[in-house]
Amino acid sequence: MTYDVIVIGGGPAGMSAAVALGRALRTVLLVDAGTPRNAPADGIHNYLTRDNITPADFRTAGRSEVTHYGGELVDGTVASASSSEGSLTVTLEDGQTFTARRLLVTTGLTDELPSIPGLRERWGHDVIHCPYCHGYEARGQAIGIIGSSPMSLHQALMWRQWSDNVTLFLHEAPAPDPTQAEQLAARGIKVVTDKVTEVVVKNNTLTGVRLEDGTVIDREVLVVAPRFMANAEPLPSLGLTATENDFGSVVVAEPNGKTSVPGVWVAGNVSDQMAQVVSSASAGLLVAAQLNADLIQEDANLAVAAHQATTN
Repeated sequence: MTYDVIVIGGGPAGMSAAVALGRALRTVLLVDAGTPRNAPADGIHNYLTRDNITPADFRTAGRSEVTHYGGELVDGTVASASSSEGSLTVTLEDGQTFTARRLLVTTGLTDELPSIPGLRERWGHDVIHCPYCHGYEARGQAIGIIGSSPMSLHQALMWRQWSDNVTLFLHEAPAPDPTQAEQLAARGIKVVTDKVTEVVVKNNTLTGVRLEDGTVIDREVLVVAPRFMANAEPLPSLGLTATENDFGSVVVAEPNGKTSVPGVWVAGNVSDQMAQVVSSASAGLLVAAQLNADLIQEDANLAVAAHQATTN
């Protein structure tokens, strides 16, 4: 069959869009690779009525809602997509193919972390980046900021909101200018100039960082600034690629999610690097409504053409 919409990506944006489209009585197929960005996290926060739900439980509940409203689910990874005569076809890595009138890409992004031994293994637990996602849980703890860009100085001042024990490890970040140094000092933020060479873990708990000279500085939480790289793998075969910016890469689209490729739309982290779970879910709903309006107009045009063909 030809679906009204194929949604690629089973995160909050994709599931939210699939639910909205199902409730609009559209035929929807959701292709889910099963690798959500927030899988390592202990819980989701700042999502009204869903605070502290685990990513796994959130995904299970979302998939249930998708199927409740008639959406179909396929577990797999899209290898490529193509467009022909007004329809779009996706091919999965296992060879399955599916066709739709519209394609909604909600494949999210990948967090590229600084290359420090032991850092990736603690990601989502005691290595974090977003204070609005995890700041409350880290409140009052000994926090270390791993410098990787000029934004690291801002991170240090920001995380001082949640703890009075903050150390900025410049690592690869530029040294603060006199004004910035005064701000950091006034807020009681210590600055360490040596590079971090290793994350120290004992009994499956982060305990500190090791510097180039071998010194270990105790820390309970580390904050990093990842490069946010759009997962745009299905799109180059359609002639659409991610665009580099100061924070990583993103798929550029109109505010309503429409891309430059006819019939292809995007929502969530793939087009908005700063979106959290709740805002990604909101984006999925909003883009689904715009996409459905586009289909409504096409349905009307097709009906007029059919009517004219029978009356002429």
